[in-house]
Amino acid sequence: MSAANALKLPPADPEPSRLGQMSFLEHLEEFRKRLIRSVWALAIGMAATFAFIFPLGAFVLAPARRALPPGVTLIYTQPTEAFGFYMQVALIGGGLLASPFMLYQFWRFIAPALYANEKRFAIPFVGLGTAGVAGGFAFGHYIMFPYMLAFFGTFNNAGLTFMPTLGSVFGMYEKTVLAMAITFQIPTVAFFLARMRLVTARFLWRHFKYAILLTFIASAILTPSADPYNQTLFALPMIGLYLLSIGIAWVARPRA
Repeated sequence: MSAANALKLPPADPEPSRLGQMSFLEHLEEFRKRLIRSVWALAIGMAATFAFIFPLGAFVLAPARRALPPGVTLIYTQPTEAFGFYMQVALIGGGLLASPFMLYQFWRFIAPALYANEKRFAIPFVGLGTAGVAGGFAFGHYIMFPYMLAFFGTFNNAGLTFMPTLGSVFGMYEKTVLAMAITFQIPTVAFFLARMRLVTARFLWRHFKYAILLTFIASAILTPSADPYNQTLFALPMIGLYLLSIGIAWVARPRA
């Protein structure tokens, strides 16, 4: 080996090494900072929501009132039940308003562990994540929840009177919209996995049958009720989102 070859430096790594290596305590401090900022954003969103709390409460309960059988109305049996309902509505509204900022804080927390060329995806991450939250909430509010409540209302008859309480109905509503907001993040996850070369559209399509199986298992766990009708209703949009993710993975695939 010649001296020139012996002294030759190794070629520069075209992919920069991961930056921002921090100690455990530094990670905790960074997490605390991002969490505090997210909580402040949520509090500001809740304060803004309280200015319209009664119209928003009526908006949240509108699908339930339309889905209930004729003559059936919502009741509350605990003195604090109605107050708790409006507090939860404010929490949901504040979360929706603050979701872009909270997603950005989450991105800033994980950014030090990314390669330099991956950090530029902050805007797509926040945009797709926010669209997923809004889309999941809308699907749960306008489609999933009304169909579920209408299904349970069909058992109202002369021998059984359906008198749902505010707390039980809103508890189902919360679980439904939260589960759908999480479910609608599937395209966001697929986009970034594809950009990072961890999955491809071909890979997702080849494992489609396994995705269907996992979808029905997830729907059985996440659906607020245990009946097959509502579990299938929950699984169908997940399958549709998986198919959409295949297209997103194909479009987002690195060209180089």
